[in-house]
Amino acid sequence: MSNVSFADLGLAEPLLRALDAAKYTVPTPIQARTIPALLQGRDVLGIAQTGTGKTAAFALPVLQHLSGFRERPQPKHPRALVLAPTRELAVQISRSFDTYGRGLGLRLCTVVGGLGYGRQIETLARGVDILVATPGRLLDLVERGNVKLAHVTFLIIDEADRMFDMGFIRDVRRIVGSVSKQRQTLLFSATMPGDVAKLASEILKNPERVEIAPQGQGRAVDKIDQRVYFVNSATKRALLSHLLSDVALERVIVFTRTKRGANRVAEALEDRGVSSEAIHGNKSQNARQKALDNFSRGKARVLVATDLASRGIDVNGVTHVINYELPADAESYVHRIGRTARAGASGIALSFCDSSERGQLRSIEKLTNQRIAVVSTPANEDMPAAPPMRPRAEREENDENPRDARYRGPGRPGGGGRPGSGPGRHRSFGDRSRGDRPPAQAEHQWPRGDYRDRPQGDRPQGDRPHGDRPQGDRPEGGGYSARPHAKRPYTPRPQGDRPPFGGPRGNGGGNGNGGGRRFGGGGRGRGRVA
Repeated sequence: MSNVSFADLGLAEPLLRALDAAKYTVPTPIQARTIPALLQGRDVLGIAQTGTGKTAAFALPVLQHLSGFRERPQPKHPRALVLAPTRELAVQISRSFDTYGRGLGLRLCTVVGGLGYGRQIETLARGVDILVATPGRLLDLVERGNVKLAHVTFLIIDEADRMFDMGFIRDVRRIVGSVSKQRQTLLFSATMPGDVAKLASEILKNPERVEIAPQGQGRAVDKIDQRVYFVNSATKRALLSHLLSDVALERVIVFTRTKRGANRVAEALEDRGVSSEAIHGNKSQNARQKALDNFSRGKARVLVATDLASRGIDVNGVTHVINYELPADAESYVHRIGRTARAGASGIALSFCDSSERGQLRSIEKLTNQRIAVVSTPANEDMPAAPPMRPRAEREENDENPRDARYRGPGRPGGGGRPGSGPGRHRSFGDRSRGDRPPAQAEHQWPRGDYRDRPQGDRPQGDRPHGDRPQGDRPEGGGYSARPHAKRPYTPRPQGDRPPFGGPRGNGGGNGNGGGRRFGGGGRGRGRVA
């Protein structure tokens, strides 16, 4: 396949010019095998590792087919539908269609959650050729009557295994049942578990099976240098700081398991002068897209992400992927490290494994059918302490002018939550216990200095005598209700003449409030004793 060119695959001249402008000269193996089958009108089941060019493999034939239509698409009736599991992947696919389809005069619409409905509805009402969507938002628009799927003749389901993982399979089946029966269906997946194979057998008709993945399901890209550090959880933050001090880590993606962990790692890196962005499901679509743009353009050196970004994010030049925490399932590891070594390049994947993650590491090695090289962790004396925080004034200025809509938790604008408890506070890497915090910096000390270092003798202790306070003038029983109020002498309040809670007003006693006390109220001194 190395001598095959895009022209040999039967692509039209406008597409060849667009590929040449994008500096794509040689098709990848999955493109060389998939494009001819799709141009012949066959259904295709594509199985390939992430980063092998699946998007171009289905986008180019669809663009060529649609360019042959003379009439414009009808309002609300797209001709081609591409389903993607995440917003980021949908945006990436739309950009690829836009790159390859320049000059063809086709209309494209992207429908994802996290954005307003207005512009998406307006675009669909004008008529589109290609609709790229996530399942949830698409079904919302279908139920509203803003889009009709009866004229869809090209159906592409990308990352089908991820659809199952995210619980979209019912939505996918509903969408498939709404499109035209006379259609060409393409299903692409990085892995092929049993559920995906069953779905493929239901929706594909005599498909061309194109499998490029190496023998052994889920095996990682061969050009990735994989290494693992055995560290305890308290040492991960120091190890990450030590690794990032190497300028060879030019563009890095750090994966965490939780959204809060991603926020904490990104903010701690920012505090130490490492430009970073965080991306996870709690951020708005605009904030997530801005973080990706800053990372892809080099404005941020590190992108801290959850598994949301472990598939479909095609950022060129990612030199390293660091698994700060190993994923719960082995397949996610494959897609995490697939963010590097894309389009034939090489890359490095580093993983931090503590004692609680040994089982996950064994599962990863079993799935990939290879042992990951163990790297000795630098001794504590060889790992310098975390770099000092930036000056307080600089950090406060950054907080006043955030890079994006940084998540600060619920509550008051800009802060939210209890003081010092929200994700916006300065914390070290990851979810550490309180016992392994480094010594507090000067700006975090108490207003009058560290209370532990305060001299104890500078407060006069003899001005107030201890033990000489008379106790006899206090009524017995103590407590709040037993203390005298104003100048009224203390007398026990009779309890026997109180009406039941919610009873009739009057009858000697009560609180003068029309019955029993308000739930949770004190009720002291409100009514007179007969």
